[in-house]
Amino acid sequence: MKTPARVLADQVNQIQKSGRFSPRSASLPTWCPGCGYFGIHQGLNDCISSLEIPLTQIVTVSGIGCAGRYPFFSNTYGLHTVHGRALPAATGVKLGNPNLTVFAVGGDGDGLAIGGGHLPHIARRNINVNYLLFDNSIYGLTKGQPSPSSPMGTKTKASPYGTVDKPLNATLMALAYGASFVARLFAGDPKGITEALIEGVRNPGFSIFHIYTTCVTFDKNFKTWAHLKEWTHALPQDYDPTDLGRAFNEVLKDDFSLGVIFKRDA
Repeated sequence: MKTPARVLADQVNQIQKSGRFSPRSASLPTWCPGCGYFGIHQGLNDCISSLEIPLTQIVTVSGIGCAGRYPFFSNTYGLHTVHGRALPAATGVKLGNPNLTVFAVGGDGDGLAIGGGHLPHIARRNINVNYLLFDNSIYGLTKGQPSPSSPMGTKTKASPYGTVDKPLNATLMALAYGASFVARLFAGDPKGITEALIEGVRNPGFSIFHIYTTCVTFDKNFKTWAHLKEWTHALPQDYDPTDLGRAFNEVLKDDFSLGVIFKRDA
Protein backbone atom coordinates (compact mmCIF):
# COMPACT_ATOMS: atom_id res chain seq x y z
CA MET A 1 0.00 0.00 0.00
CA LYS A 2 1.29 3.45 -0.92
CA THR A 3 1.85 5.96 1.86
CA PRO A 4 0.04 9.34 1.63
CA ALA A 5 3.38 10.98 0.81
CA ARG A 6 3.96 8.53 -2.04
CA VAL A 7 0.48 9.12 -3.42
CA LEU A 8 1.07 12.89 -3.38
CA ALA A 9 4.46 12.47 -5.03
CA ASP A 10 2.91 10.38 -7.81
CA GLN A 11 0.21 13.01 -8.35
CA VAL A 12 2.79 15.78 -8.61
CA ASN A 13 4.90 13.73 -11.03
CA GLN A 14 1.85 13.18 -13.24
CA ILE A 15 1.14 16.90 -13.27
CA GLN A 16 4.71 17.64 -14.26
CA LYS A 17 4.70 15.05 -17.05
CA SER A 18 1.43 16.43 -18.41
CA GLY A 19 3.00 19.86 -18.87
CA ARG A 20 0.86 21.49 -16.18
CA PHE A 21 3.79 21.99 -13.85
CA SER A 22 3.43 25.12 -11.76
CA PRO A 23 4.82 26.05 -8.35
CA ARG A 24 1.68 28.11 -7.68
CA SER A 25 -0.95 26.52 -5.48
CA ALA A 26 -4.70 26.78 -5.90
CA SER A 27 -4.79 29.04 -2.82
CA LEU A 28 -4.50 32.65 -3.97
CA PRO A 29 -2.27 34.96 -1.86
CA THR A 30 -4.19 36.97 0.71
CA TRP A 31 -1.92 40.02 0.66
CA CYS A 32 -3.31 43.53 0.19
CA PRO A 33 -3.75 44.69 -3.43
CA GLY A 34 -0.53 46.35 -4.51
CA CYS A 35 1.62 44.57 -1.92
CA GLY A 36 5.24 44.05 -2.95
CA TYR A 37 5.07 40.43 -1.88
CA PHE A 38 3.35 39.53 -5.17
CA GLY A 39 6.53 40.46 -7.04
CA ILE A 40 8.63 38.27 -4.74
CA HIS A 41 6.15 35.42 -5.20
CA GLN A 42 6.49 35.75 -8.97
CA GLY A 43 10.28 35.80 -8.76
CA LEU A 44 10.47 32.63 -6.65
CA ASN A 45 7.94 30.79 -8.81
CA ASP A 46 9.91 31.61 -11.96
CA CYS A 47 13.12 30.46 -10.26
CA ILE A 48 11.61 27.09 -9.38
CA SER A 49 10.19 26.68 -12.89
CA SER A 50 13.50 27.64 -14.52
CA LEU A 51 15.55 25.24 -12.42
CA GLU A 52 12.98 22.47 -13.06
CA ILE A 53 13.29 21.24 -9.50
CA PRO A 54 10.61 18.59 -8.75
CA LEU A 55 8.05 20.07 -6.39
CA THR A 56 8.43 17.01 -4.16
CA GLN A 57 12.08 17.97 -3.60
CA ILE A 58 11.33 21.52 -2.35
CA VAL A 59 10.33 22.68 1.12
CA THR A 60 9.27 26.25 1.88
CA VAL A 61 9.51 27.27 5.54
CA SER A 62 7.93 30.40 7.04
CA GLY A 63 7.43 32.06 10.40
CA ILE A 64 4.67 34.52 11.31
CA GLY A 65 3.67 37.79 9.66
CA CYS A 66 2.34 38.76 6.25
CA ALA A 67 4.89 36.36 4.71
CA GLY A 68 3.99 33.62 7.19
CA ARG A 69 1.32 31.98 5.05
CA TYR A 70 3.61 31.74 2.03
CA PRO A 71 3.75 27.90 2.08
CA PHE A 72 -0.02 27.84 1.49
CA PHE A 73 0.50 29.72 -1.78
CA SER A 74 3.06 27.25 -3.14
CA ASN A 75 2.72 23.72 -4.54
CA THR A 76 5.89 22.68 -2.72
CA TYR A 77 5.99 20.99 0.65
CA GLY A 78 5.81 23.62 3.37
CA LEU A 79 6.14 24.36 7.06
CA HIS A 80 4.32 27.28 8.67
CA THR A 81 6.24 27.60 11.92
CA VAL A 82 6.08 30.01 14.87
CA HIS A 83 7.25 33.61 15.09
CA GLY A 84 10.94 34.05 14.32
CA ARG A 85 11.71 30.35 13.95
CA ALA A 86 11.81 29.87 10.20
CA LEU A 87 15.60 29.54 10.06
CA PRO A 88 16.07 26.87 12.75
CA ALA A 89 13.17 24.89 11.27
CA ALA A 90 14.70 25.19 7.80
CA THR A 91 18.04 24.06 9.26
CA GLY A 92 16.39 20.95 10.64
CA VAL A 93 14.73 20.16 7.31
CA LYS A 94 17.99 20.52 5.38
CA LEU A 95 20.04 18.48 7.83
CA GLY A 96 17.32 15.83 7.97
CA ASN A 97 17.31 15.44 4.19
CA PRO A 98 20.25 17.19 2.47
CA ASN A 99 18.83 16.32 -0.97
CA LEU A 100 15.98 18.81 -0.53
CA THR A 101 16.04 22.37 -1.84
CA VAL A 102 14.96 24.51 1.11
CA PHE A 103 13.60 28.05 0.99
CA ALA A 104 12.94 30.06 4.16
CA VAL A 105 10.78 33.16 3.88
CA GLY A 106 9.91 35.88 6.36
CA GLY A 107 9.56 39.58 7.01
CA ASP A 108 11.94 42.00 8.70
CA GLY A 109 10.04 41.72 12.00
CA ASP A 110 10.09 37.93 11.94
CA GLY A 111 13.72 37.68 10.84
CA LEU A 112 15.43 40.64 12.51
CA ALA A 113 13.52 41.03 15.80
CA ILE A 114 12.30 37.87 17.54
CA GLY A 115 14.20 35.73 15.01
CA GLY A 116 17.30 37.89 14.82
CA GLY A 117 19.38 35.57 16.98
CA HIS A 118 19.12 32.75 14.44
CA LEU A 119 20.57 34.57 11.43
CA PRO A 120 24.22 34.61 12.59
CA HIS A 121 24.21 30.92 13.41
CA ILE A 122 22.76 29.58 10.17
CA ALA A 123 25.24 31.83 8.34
CA ARG A 124 28.32 30.76 10.32
CA ARG A 125 27.29 27.10 10.05
CA ASN A 126 26.83 27.67 6.32
CA ILE A 127 23.70 25.52 6.09
CA ASN A 128 22.62 25.20 2.44
CA VAL A 129 19.33 27.09 2.89
CA ASN A 130 18.00 29.92 0.73
CA TYR A 131 16.54 32.72 2.87
CA LEU A 132 14.24 35.36 1.36
CA LEU A 133 13.94 38.31 3.73
CA PHE A 134 10.91 40.43 2.80
CA ASP A 135 11.91 43.87 4.13
CA ASN A 136 9.15 46.50 4.14
CA SER A 137 10.36 48.12 7.40
CA ILE A 138 7.03 47.70 9.17
CA TYR A 139 4.89 45.14 10.99
CA GLY A 140 2.06 44.79 8.51
CA LEU A 141 0.08 41.88 9.97
CA THR A 142 -0.19 43.52 13.39
CA LYS A 143 -1.26 46.88 11.98
CA GLY A 144 1.76 49.00 11.31
CA GLN A 145 4.23 49.16 14.20
CA PRO A 146 7.84 50.15 13.42
CA SER A 147 10.17 47.21 12.81
CA PRO A 148 13.92 46.67 13.34
CA SER A 149 14.59 48.11 9.86
CA SER A 150 12.37 51.20 10.20
CA PRO A 151 14.38 54.43 9.84
CA MET A 152 14.68 56.72 12.82
CA GLY A 153 11.76 59.11 13.03
CA THR A 154 9.23 56.68 11.54
CA LYS A 155 5.79 57.72 12.75
CA THR A 156 3.12 55.05 13.20
CA LYS A 157 0.21 54.51 15.59
CA ALA A 158 2.70 52.73 17.85
CA SER A 159 5.32 55.49 17.51
CA PRO A 160 3.36 58.74 17.07
CA TYR A 161 6.41 60.88 17.86
CA GLY A 162 8.74 58.87 15.63
CA THR A 163 10.83 55.83 16.51
CA VAL A 164 14.16 56.61 18.22
CA ASP A 165 15.78 53.23 17.53
CA LYS A 166 18.56 52.89 14.97
CA PRO A 167 17.58 50.55 12.11
CA LEU A 168 19.34 47.27 11.36
CA ASN A 169 20.93 46.65 7.97
CA ALA A 170 20.24 43.04 7.02
CA THR A 171 22.68 43.02 4.10
CA LEU A 172 25.52 44.28 6.28
CA MET A 173 24.63 41.74 8.98
CA ALA A 174 24.70 38.87 6.48
CA LEU A 175 28.16 39.90 5.28
CA ALA A 176 29.45 40.16 8.85
CA TYR A 177 28.03 36.77 9.78
CA GLY A 178 29.76 35.05 6.88
CA ALA A 179 26.93 34.13 4.50
CA SER A 180 28.16 32.45 1.32
CA PHE A 181 25.80 34.34 -0.97
CA VAL A 182 24.28 37.78 -0.34
CA ALA A 183 21.96 39.60 -2.73
CA ARG A 184 19.98 42.81 -2.29
CA LEU A 185 16.91 43.06 -4.48
CA PHE A 186 13.65 44.96 -5.13
CA ALA A 187 10.13 43.49 -5.20
CA GLY A 188 9.33 45.68 -8.19
CA ASP A 189 11.85 43.69 -10.26
CA PRO A 190 10.65 40.05 -10.30
CA LYS A 191 13.06 39.22 -13.14
CA GLY A 192 16.02 40.42 -11.08
CA ILE A 193 14.77 38.37 -8.13
CA THR A 194 14.51 35.26 -10.31
CA GLU A 195 18.04 35.67 -11.70
CA ALA A 196 19.56 36.19 -8.25
CA LEU A 197 17.63 33.24 -6.79
CA ILE A 198 18.79 30.90 -9.54
CA GLU A 199 22.40 31.91 -8.93
CA GLY A 200 22.02 31.69 -5.16
CA VAL A 201 20.34 28.26 -5.19
CA ARG A 202 23.22 26.95 -7.29
CA ASN A 203 25.80 28.47 -4.96
CA PRO A 204 26.76 26.09 -2.13
CA GLY A 205 26.15 27.22 1.43
CA PHE A 206 23.80 29.71 3.08
CA SER A 207 22.23 32.24 0.71
CA ILE A 208 20.28 35.32 1.78
CA PHE A 209 18.19 37.53 -0.47
CA HIS A 210 17.46 40.87 1.21
CA ILE A 211 14.44 42.12 -0.73
CA TYR A 212 13.20 45.69 -0.40
CA THR A 213 9.43 45.82 -0.65
CA THR A 214 6.57 48.07 0.35
CA CYS A 215 3.55 47.97 2.65
CA VAL A 216 0.90 49.89 0.73
CA THR A 217 -1.49 49.80 3.68
CA PHE A 218 0.61 51.12 6.56
CA ASP A 219 3.60 52.90 5.00
CA LYS A 220 2.67 56.05 3.10
CA ASN A 221 5.98 57.89 3.57
CA PHE A 222 9.14 55.74 3.42
CA LYS A 223 9.32 52.51 1.42
CA THR A 224 6.60 53.47 -1.03
CA TRP A 225 6.63 52.21 -4.62
CA ALA A 226 7.53 55.69 -5.85
CA HIS A 227 10.44 56.07 -3.44
CA LEU A 228 11.87 52.59 -4.00
CA LYS A 229 11.73 53.01 -7.78
CA GLU A 230 13.54 56.34 -7.41
CA TRP A 231 16.14 55.18 -4.88
CA THR A 232 17.12 51.70 -6.09
CA HIS A 233 19.70 51.17 -8.81
CA ALA A 234 22.08 48.52 -10.09
CA LEU A 235 25.53 47.91 -8.66
CA PRO A 236 28.44 49.56 -10.53
CA GLN A 237 29.31 47.80 -13.80
CA ASP A 238 32.83 47.00 -12.59
CA TYR A 239 31.60 45.58 -9.29
CA ASP A 240 33.24 42.29 -8.21
CA PRO A 241 30.94 40.22 -5.92
CA THR A 242 33.81 37.96 -4.86
CA ASP A 243 35.60 40.86 -3.14
CA LEU A 244 34.38 40.85 0.49
CA GLY A 245 36.09 44.13 1.35
CA ARG A 246 34.42 45.93 -1.53
CA ALA A 247 31.10 44.35 -0.57
CA PHE A 248 31.33 45.89 2.91
CA ASN A 249 32.31 49.26 1.47
CA GLU A 250 29.47 49.20 -1.04
CA VAL A 251 26.82 48.41 1.57
CA LEU A 252 28.19 50.99 3.98
CA LYS A 253 28.12 53.81 1.42
CA ASP A 254 24.97 52.94 -0.53
CA ASP A 255 21.74 51.57 0.94
CA PHE A 256 19.99 51.06 -2.38
CA SER A 257 22.41 49.45 -4.84
CA LEU A 258 20.94 46.15 -6.02
CA GLY A 259 22.33 42.86 -7.25
CA VAL A 260 24.59 40.09 -6.02
CA ILE A 261 26.56 41.81 -3.26
CA PHE A 262 28.83 38.89 -2.36
CA LYS A 263 29.38 35.25 -3.21
CA ARG A 264 31.92 32.59 -2.39
CA ASP A 265 32.20 28.89 -3.11
CA ALA A 266 32.11 27.34 0.35
